[in-house]
Amino acid sequence: MTIERTLAKAFALDDTAWRRHASPWSVALRNTVLPLLVLAFFSRLWLGWWAVVSVALALLWTWLNPRIFSEPATFDHWASKAVFGERVWLNRDAVPVPARHRTVPNLLSMVSGAGMLFVFWGVLVFDVWPIVFGMALVYCGKLWFLDRMVWLWEDMKEENEYRHWMQ
Repeated sequence: MTIERTLAKAFALDDTAWRRHASPWSVALRNTVLPLLVLAFFSRLWLGWWAVVSVALALLWTWLNPRIFSEPATFDHWASKAVFGERVWLNRDAVPVPARHRTVPNLLSMVSGAGMLFVFWGVLVFDVWPIVFGMALVYCGKLWFLDRMVWLWEDMKEENEYRHWMQ
């Protein structure tokens, strides 16, 4: 089982939740998660232990986001294809992806991961510049990763295991 699939299991997404997450609104607003979490953890400076409430609310939004939007009328959006591509990527140990899709997503995940180290450091020491730099790395890596997932989806959508996802 891939690390990504293990993390995805924590969100307990079933087929319906994945199709709802394929809504362009869900994908676009998913980009609010990191700033909200940063702000929530940063709020310990002003709120003390009450910051736990803001962290809990940010985590609740993280969990709710893939579930609250309605399924899009069509899955022909870039965002929908990116979500389905991510799902294919999560399943790559069961259904191998083409060789041309194996390296770049891992490199982009490393870029995002490196960015998160800066974000963690900035939040820990209350320094905005590492947070901003780290978030720039995270978003560059993640959005480029999503673009690669669109390509992966286009290459894999006709596989028998995946045809039913859009129905």
